Amino acid sequence: MKDHGRYQPFTYYQLMETSLRELLVEKGIVTDAQVSEEVAAMRARTPQRGAKVVAKAWLDPQYKKRLLANGTAACEELGLEIPGLRLVAVENTPQVHNAIVCTLCSCYPRVLLGIPPDWYKSRNYRSRMVREPRAVLAEFGLSIPDAVQIRVHDSTADMRYLVLPMRPKGTEGWDEARLAGIVSRDAMIGVAVPTVK
Repeated sequence: MKDHGRYQPFTYYQLMETSLRELLVEKGIVTDAQVSEEVAAMRARTPQRGAKVVAKAWLDPQYKKRLLANGTAACEELGLEIPGLRLVAVENTPQVHNAIVCTLCSCYPRVLLGIPPDWYKSRNYRSRMVREPRAVLAEFGLSIPDAVQIRVHDSTADMRYLVLPMRPKGTEGWDEARLAGIVSRDAMIGVAVPTVK
């Protein structure tokens, strides 16, 4: 409660967002209600959307092919809009482990994974993941054998990546909902792998 009532000025980006939003409302381009609805819709997006995509790919080899060929179109097949972006799905295999980063800012597949975690946006993660991915993954508790190649994919303003993790052993016969339940946000970024509990 020490900070209760303490004045904190807007950051540069908060000021820019507020100014732009107020200008758009003043000019009649959008309403406050429309902005609030869109913000609520963004906050409602969760990693379960991406987990649904992964589970479908695990169960349907033809869908998996389409996902790897064109992630945007494959997601849209499931009713998941990927507006204005190219989504690239990269597959983990016994020989290759993929991880995602955005070295410039925090580009991230929000429509599938929701709001990015703070660590994803941190300068530490963004700079170190490209230089020493094995060490960074180990800090997340993920030990990748030396024989496995690590590929780090750098998102851009118009292209996002989604890791298609390997399906764990022991999940044979599971349905899509149960499979989706073991796919975490971190597994779709590549800093974790799905596990059977």
